[in-house]
Amino acid sequence: MLRKLWLIFAQTATVCLAVLFALTAWQPQWLPASLRHSFGLGASDPSTGRPAGETPPGQGTAPDGEPSVSDAHDRGGSGATKADARILSYSSAAQRALPSVVNIFTAKETRLPPNHPLNDPAFRRRYQGDRFSPRQQASSLGSGVIVSGDGLLLTNHHVIDTAEQIEVLLTDGRRTRAKVIGGDPETDLALLRTELTDLPAVEFADVEQARIGDVVLAIGNPFGVGQTVTMGIISALGRSQLGINTFENFIQTDAAINPGNSGGALVDTEGRLLGINTAIYSRTGGSLGIGFAIPVSTARQVIDQIAQYGSVTRGYIGVEPQDVTPELADAFKLARRDGAIIAGVMKSGPAEKAGVKIGDILFEVDGKPVRNTTTMLNVIAGIAPGTQTTFRFLREGKELDLPITVGKRPTSSR
Repeated sequence: MLRKLWLIFAQTATVCLAVLFALTAWQPQWLPASLRHSFGLGASDPSTGRPAGETPPGQGTAPDGEPSVSDAHDRGGSGATKADARILSYSSAAQRALPSVVNIFTAKETRLPPNHPLNDPAFRRRYQGDRFSPRQQASSLGSGVIVSGDGLLLTNHHVIDTAEQIEVLLTDGRRTRAKVIGGDPETDLALLRTELTDLPAVEFADVEQARIGDVVLAIGNPFGVGQTVTMGIISALGRSQLGINTFENFIQTDAAINPGNSGGALVDTEGRLLGINTAIYSRTGGSLGIGFAIPVSTARQVIDQIAQYGSVTRGYIGVEPQDVTPELADAFKLARRDGAIIAGVMKSGPAEKAGVKIGDILFEVDGKPVRNTTTMLNVIAGIAPGTQTTFRFLREGKELDLPITVGKRPTSSR
């Protein structure tokens, strides 16, 4: 008897719960107010059968008045709000930087070798008439960045090297001639001047604030197709020992950089200049996602010196350095695994006059640590010629301080 009563009770409770669930899901307005409150349904709207204040799907708005995600879906949108679209677009940065990036066209005349068939008048008359001349016109193109409103442009040295004519094309369609103020092959930078004034100069960024993973835009004229913007991130900072330039401190990026981008701008998401695009790592000639830009910190130094002196002056001491590798350290039982081994000393150079010997390990210059040959070159290059500076070496296991009067680094012909 008790078992039969228990089954009846259980079945009744189950049916009641099922009815309550169905009403809660489809007709909550039929429930008493106390139950609706207990279930968190609030007051109902008799016209819709939904809790008062609830907006049907497809008619919602975000708190800031923008269409909601569901509204965007219902209208066939991508599911992102207008606010999201603004965040994900870098058009404002591109529009800010684009007018400051120019196309550079260079030309030079090349003379054919004396034994070339075109130098034979009989050959030219027989096959080509007199249309050909021993002097042939060669042209190339690259990009540049306006760094001063009075007509100063920055580009790569290899873009304008040996050029006899340089023409600049601005984004507004204006063309003008440019001349070279000075170049620095060791950083692959050159400064040009045009006759135009009141130009849209780029704003420089603080490259020290740049971080790996930051979004960047590369602007230039790849393959001569016209001004192009590509997007990527900063893949690495302080890249050196690549064998591209003498002084290297590259920003590495996966933003597409192709031939013709050389001398163009690498900018941040505010349209401010972070670096000058200069090289790519590629086995095909096209972008493989490894590009390099010269940071604006280096560019500023070059611009200032070229603008003032027409060239770049750097310090040097006349030695041939070599990195201290773990293998060398083990083989020669060296006490240090950083620094630069002096593998050669220039005769009558500043280092020899100060007593530097082959085998010495330089690990500090004027209190600044020298970790490898790259830091050594950069530190010494930043010292004004004629300045006496303390160099700390390791010789036969003992530290040695030598005062060296830094000389002027000879001009590179790279």
